[in-house]
Amino acid sequence: MNPCIAAGSTQVMMGRFDMEEFLDLIETHRVTKLFTVPPVGLGLSQYPGVASRDLSCIKFAMFGAAPLSSELQLKISEVLNCPVIQGYGMTESSPVTNIDFTEPDLLKAGSIGPAVSDTEEKIVDVKDPTKELNPGEIGELVIRGPQVMKGYFNNPEATQETITSDGWLHTGDIGKMDEDGYVWILDRKKELIKYKGFQVPPAELEGLLIEHPEISDAAVIGKPDEESGEIPKAFVVKTKGSNISEDAVMSFVSSKVATFKYVREVEFIDAIPKNASGKILRRLLKDQQE
Repeated sequence: MNPCIAAGSTQVMMGRFDMEEFLDLIETHRVTKLFTVPPVGLGLSQYPGVASRDLSCIKFAMFGAAPLSSELQLKISEVLNCPVIQGYGMTESSPVTNIDFTEPDLLKAGSIGPAVSDTEEKIVDVKDPTKELNPGEIGELVIRGPQVMKGYFNNPEATQETITSDGWLHTGDIGKMDEDGYVWILDRKKELIKYKGFQVPPAELEGLLIEHPEISDAAVIGKPDEESGEIPKAFVVKTKGSNISEDAVMSFVSSKVATFKYVREVEFIDAIPKNASGKILRRLLKDQQE
């Protein structure tokens, strides 16, 4: 959004999200660039009223604040009939560090794209941050560049924990990088589910779950378990009229992932708790298990 502001473009903002108002604003103001979050994209992919709207003015849509699965990204692109990309950044990085390309031959679905200009990135081992990992290996994303903050105000201890002496910012996000420097964010480091010594990113399972035609939304947490440490538990919102069972949900996931990533328990709920930017409030779901 910042480049659009710098160019003097009109900004159309919403105080509280409503799908009909959202679509009205796009049609009325002929919005050309859409900046939003994954829950809005999920809604667009499922809302029947979208087909009757003229959204041809949108040239591209950019999603951030939470990971967007490649499947959902492609589905949103089909609905909007325009390129859909992802970006990434943090308050500590002022805020942008990654943006994908809108050109079809450069865009990689599910990725936040490569680092922006003058920015270095690498994936490091979660347990040994001094060890840089190879392309495709999963670890923590660390960043160095001119946009990285000097530190937290009046908090040298937090600064030292977050930024290394040679300027690398620990993002706390788990991801992987390919040979071209494109990055995929899988989840927050602190959100990883520890199942029998394996680390399971809940966002990966959530992305798979919403691919099911009878699931409209989902969240996954680590539920304490005496034998395994934690087990992946899914909270699922059914689509209207669906009679999908717990076993069917678990079978769907198990057909797509390694054994240690299986969903071991399912609970159906009416809505997934999220904050204003669309991030799942897993802490609320975890508190219910205690």
